[in-house]
Amino acid sequence: MGVFIGSAALIIILSVFNGFEEVVLKMFNTITPQIIIQPAQGKTFNPNTAYFNDLKKNKSVFSYTEVLSENALIRYNDKQSPALIKGVSSDFLKNTSLDSIVIDGNFVLENPAGPNAVVGSALQAYLGVNPSDPFEQLQIYSPKKGRATSSINPLDDFTVLNIPPSGVFEVQQDFDNLVIVPLAFARELLGDSTNVSAIEIDLNKGIDAEQLKNEIENKLGDKFIVKNRIQQNQALYNVLSSEKWMVYIILTFILIIAIFNIIGSLTMLVIEKLKDISILSSLGAGKKLIKRIFLLEGMMITLTGCIFGLLVGFAFCLFQQKLGLVKMGETNLIGISNAYPIALKWKDFILVFITVSIFSLIASSLAANLSVKKIDNLNQDL
Repeated sequence: MGVFIGSAALIIILSVFNGFEEVVLKMFNTITPQIIIQPAQGKTFNPNTAYFNDLKKNKSVFSYTEVLSENALIRYNDKQSPALIKGVSSDFLKNTSLDSIVIDGNFVLENPAGPNAVVGSALQAYLGVNPSDPFEQLQIYSPKKGRATSSINPLDDFTVLNIPPSGVFEVQQDFDNLVIVPLAFARELLGDSTNVSAIEIDLNKGIDAEQLKNEIENKLGDKFIVKNRIQQNQALYNVLSSEKWMVYIILTFILIIAIFNIIGSLTMLVIEKLKDISILSSLGAGKKLIKRIFLLEGMMITLTGCIFGLLVGFAFCLFQQKLGLVKMGETNLIGISNAYPIALKWKDFILVFITVSIFSLIASSLAANLSVKKIDNLNQDL
């Protein structure tokens, strides 16, 4: 029962962590492209080259988004805050999952009235941005390039543009201080009609992103930095991985305690079967055979508990996926579901089975050694 409960708990907890990992990465992947190209030196580069034009027409590419971003000052009503302005080309809206991160309004960057901005939730909370208010707009201040600050009026050294907010999105703190605007608006604000800060690429389904990334790196050389999603969010992936391994180690210690309790059970069994051991020995059974009997019994006990634990854990995970039996609370997780997310991975089942097998082999071996320690004295006493 100890091994059964430990195995079931371990596979369920690992599957829950997998579920959280998928949910978090899905959020990040909504705003993070599969491949991003940035200049190795400087902030911007000219994308109007033969290679980039060919890359835009590549059949593997689903969306090719030119990005121009820079820090600016945002003012709304009587409040102001610095923020990162991210101007994106029209291909950015090919991402059909953008609506899933919107918590207020709509993800609209252009309408018949002109350009619109979508604001990160952290910035919206500080400035009190209301996308439903048609009369109040965001005022964005950006320093004019190449202009010396010698004017009597400091505002003459800034480009000031107004833009209405159409929606608010929420992903994570790193992105929630962001204002997404159309590329043409960003060019006018930043005074840059040609260059871009980055090129974001999403691929068609079934295309190997890593292979295309390597091809782009080989073509562009050292002048550009090409990153996949993992490299763009390296800290996040490291945290998710380390948290899962820490939980695995903690639960494995609990499982080890349950497994080593079997030593006590087998020891009592050895004491109970002393006469039977002596009779087997007298009939010609060697020490190896007697040890093997108790070793196999210990392995049978632990592995039976492990297998049934994995089966029950698997069944519970399926029910949780379909029915959402266990809830996290009243607040929905990122607007998706308030049930604990589950993601099953066959590697976790193999990991748990191997873990139980190794420690049950050690525990059973220790107990089996007791069965032959005083076998010679037993034969004489018998």
